[in-house]
Amino acid sequence: MIKKASTMFTRAILTIYFNKLFNQSKRKTMKNSIFVFATIGIMAGTLLTGCEKTSEQKVEATKENVGAAKQELKDAKADYVAEWQKFKTESEEQIKANEKRIDAFKEKMEKAGPKVKAKYRKEVAELEQKNRDLKKKLEDYKDEGQSKWEEFKTNFNHDMDDIGKTMKDLFKDND
Repeated sequence: MIKKASTMFTRAILTIYFNKLFNQSKRKTMKNSIFVFATIGIMAGTLLTGCEKTSEQKVEATKENVGAAKQELKDAKADYVAEWQKFKTESEEQIKANEKRIDAFKEKMEKAGPKVKAKYRKEVAELEQKNRDLKKKLEDYKDEGQSKWEEFKTNFNHDMDDIGKTMKDLFKDND
């Protein structure tokens, strides 16, 4: 029991001593904290007001950004038009080449005889129709945006390759 009392007494003395010490250092810490926060606040306010762009500078920067975006749009449109013209020219040339190959094959069929004519007439007519359809598809294309253009180009090239392969297989059999 004496041991408990002495421990309690020691705790009470230490608590009182630390409270006095803590309260004094707490006051000093509070004064220092207030001074530090006030100094930081003044410095931050000075920096923020001094570094901020004026509204005129913001407007000028925005105008420059808009001008650059318009120029990029014009460049992209010019690139698209050039790509379309190149694609159209190449496709028209390929269609004309297909027509010439079909005509040459027809001439060979005429010289070969009635059995060959009967065998290849339907297939040649289908090739001619597919070639005409591609020509019409190319003429009827209208600009509907980049994604539609990519889809059209992919499908058109697929159809063109399909005709080329069919002609190659058909004409190879006859040669």
